[in-house]
Amino acid sequence: MRSTARLLATVKPSRYLTPGNPTGLTGLFTHPLPRPTLIYIYSQTLDKLRAFPEHSAYRAATEALTAHRLRIVEGIRPPGYEEWSAQARKLLAEHPEVFNTPPGGVSHDNEKHVKSVHDGRSFVRSVVPPRVDDRTIEWDGEEVPLEQEQGSRANFEALAGERPGSDEKTVEWVQEPALEATQVEELERQIGGGLIEEVIQVAEGELKLVDEMFQAKVWEELEEKPKDGQWQYFARDQHTSGTQEPPS
Repeated sequence: MRSTARLLATVKPSRYLTPGNPTGLTGLFTHPLPRPTLIYIYSQTLDKLRAFPEHSAYRAATEALTAHRLRIVEGIRPPGYEEWSAQARKLLAEHPEVFNTPPGGVSHDNEKHVKSVHDGRSFVRSVVPPRVDDRTIEWDGEEVPLEQEQGSRANFEALAGERPGSDEKTVEWVQEPALEATQVEELERQIGGGLIEEVIQVAEGELKLVDEMFQAKVWEELEEKPKDGQWQYFARDQHTSGTQEPPS
């Protein structure tokens, strides 16, 4: 049913899903990189869960489910993944200063690429600045004096001459290859949580919930102990004694 909704929302089914296309669910659009996104979120969740005591029931349940889904996601690799992984590791080794800015150090390329480590996995988070079309910006009616404009140009040229850019380095980072449409369907089938975009939303919500549960210290004893039999209503087999006889 879920796959049918996605196919009906696509005019021409192809080998890859087109990012931004409708998924068949209102307000939910095709995610461009679901696999690395889920691995990043799940790894962060597992990292944060380690701050909980081992006897925490919430940690045990969430950790088991998250680790299970992480294994599923990591088990499905897109075509060309091995080549991309080797290239990415080589790039990180050759230009470590670009991805790791020490305290007080110079950030290269305005920290466009930032490396982080979660659950023993290395990630590179790329910040893509939004494209702004000057033609869509409404003019406020203010006129810039000619001398001010010339002064700005002079200052810009002076700064450009003083800063030759020797402390800057630009590295072209290539994102992980996309999953094929059949791989996305297989991922959705194994996880069993709806469309992969829905799975991402649930993972993001769980990541936020971990912080709230940690602040609430859910592993501690209740301040007010429950009365005897308070939760008995919700237990199984409390209202029917054995198997009911079939009607005659």
